[in-house]
Amino acid sequence: MAIKTTTPDAGDRFDSVVEVLAKANEPKTGDELAGVAADSDAERVAAKRALAGMRLETLRENPAVPADEDEVTRVIQEAVREPIYDEIREWTVADLREYLVATDTGEREIAAIRPGLTSEMIAAVTKLMSNLDLALVTSRMEVPARCNTTVGERGTLSFRLQPNDPADDVANIVDATREGLSYGVGDAVIGVNPVQDGVETTTRILEATHGFIEEWDVPTQNCCLAHVTTQMDAIREGAPADLVFQSLAGTEAGNDEFGVDVALLDEAHELARRRCTSSGPNVLYFETGQGAELSGDAHEGVDQLTLEARCYGLAKRYDPFLVNTVVGFIGPEYLYDGRQVIRAGLEDVFMGQLHGIPMGIDACYTNHMQADQNDIENLAVLLAAAGANYFITVPMGDDVMLNYQSNSYHDAPALRELFDRDPAPAFREWLEEMDLWRDGRLTDRAGDPTIFT
Repeated sequence: MAIKTTTPDAGDRFDSVVEVLAKANEPKTGDELAGVAADSDAERVAAKRALAGMRLETLRENPAVPADEDEVTRVIQEAVREPIYDEIREWTVADLREYLVATDTGEREIAAIRPGLTSEMIAAVTKLMSNLDLALVTSRMEVPARCNTTVGERGTLSFRLQPNDPADDVANIVDATREGLSYGVGDAVIGVNPVQDGVETTTRILEATHGFIEEWDVPTQNCCLAHVTTQMDAIREGAPADLVFQSLAGTEAGNDEFGVDVALLDEAHELARRRCTSSGPNVLYFETGQGAELSGDAHEGVDQLTLEARCYGLAKRYDPFLVNTVVGFIGPEYLYDGRQVIRAGLEDVFMGQLHGIPMGIDACYTNHMQADQNDIENLAVLLAAAGANYFITVPMGDDVMLNYQSNSYHDAPALRELFDRDPAPAFREWLEEMDLWRDGRLTDRAGDPTIFT
């Protein structure tokens, strides 16, 4: 499908909707590596103009990957509520942007159109929005979810406690958990990435974290981020898991690289609903990240922002408790520097919330990226202001197992103080009982892991 634009000196024709979407994207090294990025700022502006005038029905009728070739596309298309779509199908992407940024638009108005949107529509409007636009509209959305605790309620800010260990030593994992809890983090989840992806290791980690939660009556949930099939086998053998985790891609081929498909995810969801030790009803946890499909040569010629949006369209099928982008984890081949990481983080949380999923972020970077701790702290400040549901935190901001940098345990109280946010309600009450939280702040006992011995 050819699309014309009238921008001078930039050509007046794009060959497809996919090309317009790709060339309208903000600069990303991943798109350059894939060969889909705009060749110049002028061409990027031309693509944005063409996209602004494109009707939503054009995006519905021209998905990034054809439905007969891709099950992610079919999931997204089948989820559309047709009467709502019919009300907005003639809107342009510019109309959608104006609706979202209008001063009288809030969560109620966004919720009214959300079921009529596809992931491509959400990706398209994201490309027309500034960083401030993205933060503003994200701040208007409230997407709570409940497992053992509730995250995403207005006025709260939650954190995943990530106590990874390079030897899967459960004593070290529990020690790092003690420290994290003493800083008031862990209300989103105590989630461990294992080194060894096996049932025995997964079970040991789940038993250790579950036992600690039970011993100290911590109102939270545990998760071991092994492959979904490993977790399923462990759960069937009696491992105490509150959540089931899996990484997602925005194409069928990308998910095949991860060793999953929709049928397997459906099976995992059903098992989690029946066998997880949490009260639910939201019992799945997904991670994503711009560039994942390209890294597996499964991008199908589509830009990485659009593919990331499609991840959220797939995640939505399962009413998850947590979804977060691991925004700078893959490396500079996909997001080159702090500027690109910050932009991608704002895009991802906005897109997730607009899909109606409870969205968080791992504001992170790798050592070979042109970024530093100030960049991810800037991103954390922006997204805390915007109302992201949760952040990932690691000891001293340095994950010694995955070898990357993220927010630290002690960033959490700073962000809560800066934006006057509370932990999840039940977790806040527990912190008060432990004399770690008083009058909206941590007490002088904070940071002392020996409390939990």
